[in-house]
Amino acid sequence: MPVMILLLSGLVISAMACVMIRDLLKVAITLAAVSAILSVIMFLLGAHLAAVFELSVCSGLITVVFISAISMTRVISKEESAEKDRARRKRFILLPVILIAVLTGALFILWPHLNSLIPYAEAANAGNEMTIIWAGHKADLLGQIIIILAGVFGVLIFFKEIEKK
Repeated sequence: MPVMILLLSGLVISAMACVMIRDLLKVAITLAAVSAILSVIMFLLGAHLAAVFELSVCSGLITVVFISAISMTRVISKEESAEKDRARRKRFILLPVILIAVLTGALFILWPHLNSLIPYAEAANAGNEMTIIWAGHKADLLGQIIIILAGVFGVLIFFKEIEKK
């Protein structure tokens, strides 16, 4: 019990520091600390899979993404910002067209097999946690893949720099 009180107080202190610090790099590191403490708490409470996912994704991956984004930013003038916004809008116009075409094509391909993607009660009756997580949620996995790919294509189109010669 004293360990849990110590961890919870550390979680609250880290979360408050995350909100109050103004340096973005320190905020990202403090947010990773909040996530690491939270994963230890979840592990002690018996949610082992949730603790592993929290530690690997939130404390690891998200922190790397935040630090990468912070290191790639710099202060720009309003004129330079307006010029970049115009260039981004020109590249962004094709993204909805591409997404609609890809989703329509995927729907045509998957339509005959859509019933096999929907999880049924048999997967829940298998008893194995991994069978329930992976075999029972094919539609969820497909949706996550589509969302991740749409995000990647959006980032590529949105942040692609045009080479000026």
